Amino acid sequence: MDKQTHSFQAEVKQILHLVTHSLYSNKEIFLRELVSNASDACDKLRFEALDNAALFEDQPTLEIRVSFDADARTVTISDTGIGLSAEEAIAHLGTIAKSGTREFMARLEGDQKKDANLIGQFGVGFYSGFIVADRITVESRRAGLPADQGVRWTSEGTGDFEVETITKPGRGTNVILHLREGEDEFLKTWRLKSVISKYSDHISLPILMRKEEWDADKAEQVLKDEWEPVNKASALWTRSKSDITQDEYDSFYKQISYDTEAPLAFTHNRVEGRSEYTQLLYIPAKAPFDLWNRDKRGGVKLYVKRVFIMDDAEALMPVYLRFVKGVIDSADLPLNVSRELLQESRDVKAIREGSTKRVLSMLEALANSEDVSDKDKYARFWKDFGQVLKEGVGEDATNQERLVKLLRFASTHADEGVSFQDYVSRMKEGQEVIYYITADSLAAAKNSPQLEVFRKKDIEVMLLVDRVDEWMLSHLYEFEGKSLQSVAKGSVDLGQLQDEEEKKKAEEAAEAFKPMLEKLKSALEGKAKDVRVTTRLVDSPACIVVEEGDISGHLARMLKQAGQTAPVSQPTLEVNPDHALVRKLGDISQQDGDSDRFKDLALVLFDQALLAEGGSLEDPSAYVKRVNALLLG
Repeated sequence: MDKQTHSFQAEVKQILHLVTHSLYSNKEIFLRELVSNASDACDKLRFEALDNAALFEDQPTLEIRVSFDADARTVTISDTGIGLSAEEAIAHLGTIAKSGTREFMARLEGDQKKDANLIGQFGVGFYSGFIVADRITVESRRAGLPADQGVRWTSEGTGDFEVETITKPGRGTNVILHLREGEDEFLKTWRLKSVISKYSDHISLPILMRKEEWDADKAEQVLKDEWEPVNKASALWTRSKSDITQDEYDSFYKQISYDTEAPLAFTHNRVEGRSEYTQLLYIPAKAPFDLWNRDKRGGVKLYVKRVFIMDDAEALMPVYLRFVKGVIDSADLPLNVSRELLQESRDVKAIREGSTKRVLSMLEALANSEDVSDKDKYARFWKDFGQVLKEGVGEDATNQERLVKLLRFASTHADEGVSFQDYVSRMKEGQEVIYYITADSLAAAKNSPQLEVFRKKDIEVMLLVDRVDEWMLSHLYEFEGKSLQSVAKGSVDLGQLQDEEEKKKAEEAAEAFKPMLEKLKSALEGKAKDVRVTTRLVDSPACIVVEEGDISGHLARMLKQAGQTAPVSQPTLEVNPDHALVRKLGDISQQDGDSDRFKDLALVLFDQALLAEGGSLEDPSAYVKRVNALLLG
């Protein structure tokens, strides 16, 4: 066939412009696409040769070669795959919307389709070569055709392409890119190797490049005639779990995460159904330095049929699981034409939901295991990642119940590792609610005056000291039918845990101290909205509480530290009628001429309660002066 000129289909100019100037923001993507197409061609030959072994001709090896010619300024990607006939070159390379592989798949029936699951689609990826090339030459011969029926296809990516017959001894395809000015970076071995390593390391075929060695006489790197593989040629996640050792799993994790330690746990599964994908997900043994950067993308890499698509595919994992590392390889995930942006499709959502549940199952297995080493692993996990997991309580309503069972806290019974299930199993007979307190630190929580009556009655209280706890509690109201109640909000109500004699004594004390309470309220005007007698205190004279619906002092302080304005609300001062200092205050309130002393003592009592709760004083100097005056008086 003499050289013939053909026109692209009508919309080709517009689509080519889109592909080369808009869709691919990263120039190096062209090599990923062309290597992927070469791999597809080899997979296609392998499949067709099942029925016709003669297609292998005298060259049974399937491989991909990447080379460059610095003088000619060309990069060539060659494969020993199925190749193209002249008719196929015109049909498939001249029509962007047409896919030879798609037609090939359509011809498969029944179980044959399952056997061809490694065959990718040949679409617009080929034209990504025009990102770096102003002319592309394709030389190809279809397996099974004579050597003199090869074809050369040439185009500058405008409106036309040329096709002519050539003699090509070997089957397969050579894609030759004639680089544009300014693209000389791709005429270097190290640059091409780095791109192949990044995007195509797990192509199952060997990707070969010529060896490069230092020539002392020329004082430069020179290419040798010897070819060497530059990829590992093995997608670990596609292999059977029984064929993979623990060392191989650990080594792969270190490779994709840049971590020096082995992972804490991993899960490897193939999911089949409406969406087919393979997942290999890891939980790190330690938290990364940027764990608290919620804007950082996740650590899951996305592949489609073993071809790398993107790093940190945040659409496949919720933000609260941003510490998870690994690979998800989809057999049919829909991508846009560039393969760079994930579409929000039902398949994407199905993979996200399935992967989330798989990670939670992995954590549940560790948390609920009877094995001491597994329990220790979960304790280590919780120490580093627990606060991040708590974010999911408010962000993932679907899995909230599972997440709540994974939470661990300190309590008045243990400094760490207490679950809600542990707490409920230890609840007192007649106890209807789960009691908790939030504080800036574990020491502040354990020593809070609000806990005194609970200690006296041996009622367990959860101690919540992480910054995220207040936000989490705004989304968590109960556990297994037991409501959560802060011991620092509202008046204390122990329900059936408080006997009638205690209630009667509290009512009598409130009546007896009524005049003093009125004076206290007047002395603390502008600081406390109310003053009342309480039964929650045993050893302390007073404590600060807020009413139900108001923000806690702990949350108000966090908002202030974050530069935000907290809603203005005054706390309530509760006093212990059995404490000597309160009784003394009562005596002073009955004496004439001691109003100033009473006010000073009232302010000291309030400030001490505020300090015990973890708050800070508006005027520390005034507090010191009052305490000194009282000591001297």
